[in-house]
Amino acid sequence: MPSTRDIRRRIKSVKNIQQITKAMKMVAAARLRRAQERANASRPYTEKIREMLAEVAGNARDSVHPLLAVRDGEKTAYLIVGADKGLAGAYTSNLIREVLPHVQGKDGVHLLTVGRKARDYFKRRGYTLDQEYTGFSEKPTHQHAVDIAREVAGAYADGTYDEVYLVYTQFFSPINQKPTLIRLLPVETSGSQEGDQPRDYIFEPSAEEVLALLLPKYLETVVYGALLQAAASELGSRMTAMGSATENAEELISKLVLNYNKVRQANITREISEIVGGAEALK
Repeated sequence: MPSTRDIRRRIKSVKNIQQITKAMKMVAAARLRRAQERANASRPYTEKIREMLAEVAGNARDSVHPLLAVRDGEKTAYLIVGADKGLAGAYTSNLIREVLPHVQGKDGVHLLTVGRKARDYFKRRGYTLDQEYTGFSEKPTHQHAVDIAREVAGAYADGTYDEVYLVYTQFFSPINQKPTLIRLLPVETSGSQEGDQPRDYIFEPSAEEVLALLLPKYLETVVYGALLQAAASELGSRMTAMGSATENAEELISKLVLNYNKVRQANITREISEIVGGAEALK
């Protein structure tokens, strides 16, 4: 049975950990509010530009823009948007679980990672990364999205990749996030459905010049939206995880205090018994 001194040390240690987890929860909650606002604000624009470009690209099938080129798909790239830090519950493991079935045991797979956790996971398992981006998973800026989109577009245009998929965590609430995989390139086109009124587009000055402006903007917008969604998801997961850790620490402290009182009472009872026994022996 542990001594009262050992239990006191354990209680002090758990209280110190509880202070840390409580502080991390408060920091994550403070950052989450703004991250959530940015993620929610960007979502309608991101969805609309994807919908619009799919329709416009479908009506410009004769365009020879390199980002619309459809290839055999032997060289597939995955842009994985993860976290730089841990202590966020199952956030990283859920993201990895989403992408693993698509990359395990397959040839011609290229990986680009955002965040140290995703980078470290794949590097430890022998995967070669084409590109890695770190240091901004909680606070992404539009320039980060521009840099990533430029890198991906260049590699796709020169034939390094035949397909590019984007893997990120979609944010719904601090306790509800969903890992998502979407095809980034080639741009998915949508034709007119049966019964729909077909739309005719007139491109000025030309379809090539219009798409040359829209396609890079589309990539930047979708990547930026994914970065914002992932940032809000990471902070939400961390806030939830640290809240659970704080509650668990409180429960553990209560059990340790109860155990401490039991041990202390047992020691007092034993000492009283020894005193009484000694007094009886002197009679």
